[in-house]
Amino acid sequence: MTARELNAAGITDPGLRHAYQQCRTLNARHGRTYFLATRLLPLEHRAAVHALYGFARWADDIVDVLDDTATTAQRRRALDELGRDLDAGMRPGTRTTGPVIQAVADTAERYAIDPQLFRDFMASMRSDLTVTSYATYADLRSYMHGSAAVIGLQMLPVLGTVVPAAEAEPHAAALGVAFQLTNFLRDVGEDLDRGRIYLPLDLLAAHGVDRDLLEWSRRTGEGDPRITRALKAAEHVIRRTYREAAPGIAMLSPRSRPCIRTAFVLYRGILDAIAADDYQVVHRRAVVPRGRRALIALDGLVSRARARHRRAPDTVVHTGAPNSAAAAAAAVVAAGAFQGRLER
Repeated sequence: MTARELNAAGITDPGLRHAYQQCRTLNARHGRTYFLATRLLPLEHRAAVHALYGFARWADDIVDVLDDTATTAQRRRALDELGRDLDAGMRPGTRTTGPVIQAVADTAERYAIDPQLFRDFMASMRSDLTVTSYATYADLRSYMHGSAAVIGLQMLPVLGTVVPAAEAEPHAAALGVAFQLTNFLRDVGEDLDRGRIYLPLDLLAAHGVDRDLLEWSRRTGEGDPRITRALKAAEHVIRRTYREAAPGIAMLSPRSRPCIRTAFVLYRGILDAIAADDYQVVHRRAVVPRGRRALIALDGLVSRARARHRRAPDTVVHTGAPNSAAAAAAAVVAAGAFQGRLER
């Protein structure tokens, strides 16, 4: 977090400033799509999203990036310790020593974010230690409630909406799920290397695909039309989820919409890149071309400028933040910029 961003957000305590800076540093190492979207936000609107994403990144790194020699038991202990620290940090009057926990607890307090959403997230992170596949899409959706949908729900109190939050919640949750499903399709090969298959096994089986075939394709570099058909079917499911999420953009506060819309278009564009690469995700990751990302970001900047100077006088913004000067400096950013585990 830069000094200008912290000053604009009204974060003056030296310890908290350091905590938010640590979250931003974590985020800067990951996720071109995420970081590009957050750069569209006004200065004063960036702290909360960095804190929430920083916590999600911290937990995800324990699962997937912790020292390669770490055992499942050691990773579980690390997640359990993180969960205990988070619970302690959420209790009023409790000071925590970990900077990421300090920042996310401060954000949760400012916006009255339901602590259960964080517990659900941690439950999904723990399942990644032992669960390597999901039999059905319903099983996968249960996992993604904690790993992706809750990120959107965490963000709604931060965003502010022009409708009651309950009306926007299903769309925010769908957006988190759509982004994570996009990651799952993009990262089929890399997840195989970790021993995981996130695409539902019944969807794969309907096209004659199983783990052995995917691993053979990954190992040999050879393609198979059955795999291509299965990946296309998964793409159709993901695009349907984007359609479920899309109406929620108009429900957000006007200044948040350009960021959300940009993240939405960028992430959905990954599906276009996968199709353009003939669904070769078992062998390589598809990437939205840099020039395309720049054009979308430019459009987002123009939209942000318009939103800044054009706001209807009867617009009502619903927010979980208290009515105070500090709250006015709150983050207005989309759940879509995250993905709960948006970028690995």
